Amino acid sequence: MNKKVSFYTLGCKVNQYDTHAMMEKFVDAGYEIVDFDEFAHVYIVNTCTVTHISDRKSRQMLRRAHRRNPDAIIGAVGCYAQTDAESLLTIPGIKLVLGNIDRHNIVDYIEKVEKTGLPINGVGNIMKEGVFEETPISSYSERTRVVIKVQEGCNQFCSYCIIPYARGPIRSRQVEDVVDEIKRLASAGFKEVVLTGIHITSYGKDLGNVELIDLIESVHQIDGIERIRLGSLEPNYIDERFVSRAKSLHKLCAHYHLSLQSGSDKTLKRMRRRYTTEEYKQVVARLRRMNSNVSITTDIMVGFPGETKAEFEESMRFVEDISFSRIHVFQYSPREGTPAATFEDQVQPKIKAQRSERLIELGKDLETRFKKRFIDRCESVLFEQKISGKDDLYEGYTSNYIKVVAKSDRDIQNEILPVSLYKVKDNAMAGSIKTQ
Repeated sequence: MNKKVSFYTLGCKVNQYDTHAMMEKFVDAGYEIVDFDEFAHVYIVNTCTVTHISDRKSRQMLRRAHRRNPDAIIGAVGCYAQTDAESLLTIPGIKLVLGNIDRHNIVDYIEKVEKTGLPINGVGNIMKEGVFEETPISSYSERTRVVIKVQEGCNQFCSYCIIPYARGPIRSRQVEDVVDEIKRLASAGFKEVVLTGIHITSYGKDLGNVELIDLIESVHQIDGIERIRLGSLEPNYIDERFVSRAKSLHKLCAHYHLSLQSGSDKTLKRMRRRYTTEEYKQVVARLRRMNSNVSITTDIMVGFPGETKAEFEESMRFVEDISFSRIHVFQYSPREGTPAATFEDQVQPKIKAQRSERLIELGKDLETRFKKRFIDRCESVLFEQKISGKDDLYEGYTSNYIKVVAKSDRDIQNEILPVSLYKVKDNAMAGSIKTQ
């Protein structure tokens, strides 16, 4: 009987990619992949440490695995493992802690634990890493959209962020390696690719002769790929030169996730962000001149140390002025080892929660406003999956990342079809597929 291994992933799309790469290593070694709540001989939790909530959830999942099978080998990998290996090794059942390097050898580590019965701390010095760790994938759990990691690490060192310490310096993947992987996945039927990384606008800075737009143009030439979507971007990268090259790339989705964090210049300065609100506004205007239907989404933090009521209100006004199509709101969480954790004037949890609620409500309103603009319009939708329990309902996304639900009497998964949008419904839009 094959040994069974189970995975649980927390955090970002980069973690999702890393998990798939590790899964393939286990499959190649003869393991069977099972759901996390099933019995397994090995459990791997790909951790996240961006907030204290992420840390807590990581610990909870590791303990759940131990309860499911106390005799299993349990491994913690990823960002939390990279930054706090010793505390993770104290959790009952943990036999392997592996950070963000050497994951391609994870099966060897597990087999060594199995032979010796001794726990292993395999966390290395991430700050000395200088080369992208190549862990290509050949399959993916999604049928339509595939996430490809093209870059690792970050050199920004924003005052609140632990990620540069967890992921190390920037390392970019060679263009030919990215293209080869996407060609294989296009041959397998994938139509949309998401280019992602820890700080993808830094792509190529360590290679010397290439940058992100060069990579996008190379991917654009791959037959079978019909959409290219980008992960989170630093706004400063979107200059006139980028726009002049991007506007001719019809496969590039009209959706840009531009990290903001705050709409107050004073707060941005304390965060060590490298742009002003005016510069951010210019970037948005640049993208909207290129395509008036573009979707601009973002992340915003509330309760950063020293954030006054006036600064928060300024941020609220800026968010409404930009009129984002979607925002992800999160409360500041002190990360030990970052400068902001030592700042005075830490904002009280109650105030952070109140500000978060207000911003979330504004975000919902802006999202609804954006969607209403597309009522009675026809948009191309890549249908991704059948809605559970509904035999004739399918959901997918437009180029500008509007979720659409439509009826079909045949299986339309992995098809791009014209859809007339007629109603905003919950977190999606309802549409009817246009027949030829």
